[in-house]
Amino acid sequence: MFYLMILAVAASRFLPHPPNVACVAALGLFAGSYLSGRRAYLVPIAVMGLSDLVGHTLGIPGLGFYSPAAMALVYLGIAASVPIGRMLRNASGKSRLWKVPAASLAASGVFFLLSNFGLLVAGWYPMTVAGVTACYVNAIPFFGYTIAGDLCFSVVVFGAWELSQSRLRLPAVAQA
Repeated sequence: MFYLMILAVAASRFLPHPPNVACVAALGLFAGSYLSGRRAYLVPIAVMGLSDLVGHTLGIPGLGFYSPAAMALVYLGIAASVPIGRMLRNASGKSRLWKVPAASLAASGVFFLLSNFGLLVAGWYPMTVAGVTACYVNAIPFFGYTIAGDLCFSVVVFGAWELSQSRLRLPAVAQA
């Protein structure tokens, strides 16, 4: 069930969606919460990388590769959701239910800061006060989409997993 959920989340990147409404940060939170070691980082990075590779090859808008500096910080922003997900690991029961949306907002904020810094490093905006301001101000509408997508996907992924654990009595994922 765990790996089936990962595949479903990965496949959702290919569905039509508004810009920045993606499932990968939610997947990073989920992997950080339920997997230990490098595997937790590998899951969202692999999903992002493979979907970008397929999207780039097939010419799917919104997927693919562009500036290496910007992409590095986008991927770093995705990977940053894993340690935030690790903080969820210690929460249980109803307290965990309320911490998932807070973790999702934190992951969205970190992604916003890192991915837009990537645009600055890549030279899309000048490294001046005006350029930095323009970069982050222009990204605010996309940030709203990021928050909405991360919140929705996080609630769905964590909710589906918890429901499957309680209703279907599936075995827990081995923490390796």
